[in-house]
Formats: sequence, structure tokens, C-alpha cells
Amino acid sequence: MLFRTKILPPDIISIPPEIFDELVIVILLDEIIFPGPLNKGLYGKALSKKIWNLDIINIRDSARDKHKTVDDTPFGGGSGMLIKPDVLASSIDQHVNKSEKIFYLSPKGKLFNQEIAKSLSKEHCINLICGHFEGVDQRLLETRNIEEISIGDYILSGGETAAFVIIDSILRLIPGILGNEESVHEESFENGLLEYPQYTKPQLWEEKNVPDVLLSGDHSKIKDWRLSQSEAITRHRRPDLWQKYKKD
Repeated sequence: MLFRTKILPPDIISIPPEIFDELVIVILLDEIIFPGPLNKGLYGKALSKKIWNLDIINIRDSARDKHKTVDDTPFGGGSGMLIKPDVLASSIDQHVNKSEKIFYLSPKGKLFNQEIAKSLSKEHCINLICGHFEGVDQRLLETRNIEEISIGDYILSGGETAAFVIIDSILRLIPGILGNEESVHEESFENGLLEYPQYTKPQLWEEKNVPDVLLSGDHSKIKDWRLSQSEAITRHRRPDLWQKYKKD
């Protein structure tokens, strides 16, 4: 599956939506899956306003035989099937500009994180290839300058779920999509730390009270408390992030 997304640059968000579009292109084998939840809530509203756009490309449309075959056995033997390079290349060449970034969702790819999400949110167009079977022909990745990317150290039955994760993390960073854009800057990973604990009403619940400092009205103390909590949580739960945070 090839998934393609175009995102409006922040400086033209205010321009009438019919003039520009943010494009996400997804290349896949099953068109039914998308847009799915991306057509609901804030993302759905932004999609209808053309703050971002979504194209779905079914690679079977580029298959050359009457059975619409898109996969074949690997040279050298082994289990599973591989997506044929000629079929997928045809889809890419028809729909993707050479200057645009193309990502193949793969468990052996570079680990996707918040820094990458922020970087991609500034792109005008993103192309995502959703993997299936045992993978794709290596020659395709090399000739089309495709970067492999992974959302974690586990295996999924297809790349569509991973595409949803990546698109979600990117869209929420685009100005004009979320209701409260300030909240984005206070979330986990934005400053290299996990987010601090949060509390809301009622103040006393099941004999547990809200920390006194949050009721003090002293914004300086609240800021210091939140930082100390973030540091403690990160040090305990994500020592890898903690080590990086200390170095920075």
C-alpha cells in the first residue's frame, strides 16, 4: 500500500483551503481501511477544510496480469512472498514526484520518534508504503530512494496500522488542527522527558488528594514540581531517554 499525505506549511494555513492541500499518500493492498479514524473528530474536520489531504493508492491497479498479482517467491528460497518491484515501482512512478519523501513501513527501519514526527510535519507531502507479506524487493528501495521506518520492535500483519500511528503523530503538530496548540509543547518527549502526572476535579477522590503544590497558585513552584516529576518518571521508566537528557 502506498499512502501519501500533503500537509500545509504553517505560513499558509490562513489562506483559503481550496487553494492549497496537505497530501498524505498511502500505497496499500486494501482501500477499505483508510481514512478510518482519520476522518473523525479534529482530523476529520481538518480534512474537510483541506488543511491536509489523503490519497489512497492500491498497488493492484498497477499489476499487469489478469489476476492482479502483486507478489512472488523470493530468490534463494525461504518462507513467505515478496511484493514485486515492477508493480510497486509503477505505482510510485505514476503518483509520486521524485523530490518527495517516500517511507516504507518495515520492522527493520529507523525507529520513528517525536523528532521525526516534527520534521515530517513541515513537509508538504509524505508518501507511506504499507508493507505486506515478507517485504519488498531490495532493488526497489535502492532505485526509488525509499527510507525504511519502524514504529517499534514488534511485528504487525501489515503496515496500515503503523501508517495510522505515523499520520496521527504528524497531523497533531500541524497548526490549525488541534484545538489547543499550547498543549503540544507540554507533552512527553517535547523536552526530552516523559510528561509529569496530571490531576483534575474532584480534589479529594477515594481518600487521595491532589498534591498541595498544584493548589498553591505559585506558578514557579508548580513548574519546578512538574519538572522534578518528569525527571523522576523518565529516570525510572526510560533510562535510555534519561541518559540522553543528561547529555544534552
